[in-house]
Amino acid sequence: MGKGTLYLCATPIGNLEDITLRVIRTLKEVDYIVAEDTRHTLKLLNHLNISKPLISYHKYSDEQKEEKILCLLEEGNNIALVSDAGMPGISDPGEELVRLAHKRNIHVTILPGATAGLSALVLSGLPTSRFVFEGFLPRDKKLRKKVLNQLKGEERTIIIYEAPHHLLGTLKELNEVLGNRRLAVVRELTKFYEEVLHFTLEESIEYYSQNSPKGEFVLVIQGGQEDKEDDWFGDISISDHILVYMDEGLSKKEAIKKVAVDRGLPKSQVYKHGIGISGKDKD
Repeated sequence: MGKGTLYLCATPIGNLEDITLRVIRTLKEVDYIVAEDTRHTLKLLNHLNISKPLISYHKYSDEQKEEKILCLLEEGNNIALVSDAGMPGISDPGEELVRLAHKRNIHVTILPGATAGLSALVLSGLPTSRFVFEGFLPRDKKLRKKVLNQLKGEERTIIIYEAPHHLLGTLKELNEVLGNRRLAVVRELTKFYEEVLHFTLEESIEYYSQNSPKGEFVLVIQGGQEDKEDDWFGDISISDHILVYMDEGLSKKEAIKKVAVDRGLPKSQVYKHGIGISGKDKD
């Protein structure tokens, strides 16, 4: 008997109807289903009236569990790999299993479907032609700081996942490092309470300081220098940019805020260019 196949099966990210006919058929036909959380996957299988042996495989699984799965494949068993939601291998421990299967010359194929990051990007209304996916930012402080600093010069649209209890802190860090950029906060994709809110980072901090975050979030953030060569302010200094808005009737404080958003810069950096400009602030 030859080796089996590892099927990478996309599962719904919210609405249970967002699953392909091919994935349903494959889940019925394979010998085993490898799942990040078997309890979560069992709910989906019960909904589909599918009964199959389940093997748990998560970020804390040891090499023995990986070896067991790989041996089953080498013995000729077909196995479906699923994530809790979306595409296995994206912000998901399945990434390692796929790498090991390829290394052992086991056939791997993909059954595409819903992915939260791409769905949020398309839904956001921000530029989609060039983007970078970061998933969940590292929790380790040193590594997190390194990643954020790398994103500071990122010109492409940025996609980040975040849990509700970390959301406000992450928004504050992003604003501090990236500046007051525009973003779409996408919540509970494909579910009943799906929501897309458009803010600047400062506005999002103010909003979630007053409204407790609920659900799972995808942050779609404007690239730092995107299309700046085509902007009307591309050939003027930051000081002159501030004056343009003040001539339109804005206070210096309001003008500085708008310039920071236009240029994707921290407000504190723009403020330095406005120190010598006279003008009465309106509160």
